[in-house]
Amino acid sequence: MSMSPLALLEAYSRAHPQEVLLVEVQVGEQEEVVLIFKGVSSSLTAATVVDADVPLLPEEAVIVAVDRLRSPYNPSAPLYLEQGIPWEDFQRRCLGVS
Repeated sequence: MSMSPLALLEAYSRAHPQEVLLVEVQVGEQEEVVLIFKGVSSSLTAATVVDADVPLLPEEAVIVAVDRLRSPYNPSAPLYLEQGIPWEDFQRRCLGVS
């Protein structure tokens, strides 16, 4: 069984603890932003459920782009490594496909 997009991003962040991922997501008509650090996801635009068995994003969520930042994350002075990476490109990177 393949990993969900969010699980893939969380796995990437566990493998790269020096990075924080800011993920732009489209859920229906609503845009959301998710922060992922060391395998843990939190929504910056909606409530994050504490129960790990409840998915942070619904199945219909579409990941638009990913920003890579240096950790620790400081929202007042973020240190971007890369911005606006299209999901298809970042997904290939996570899967080790060129």
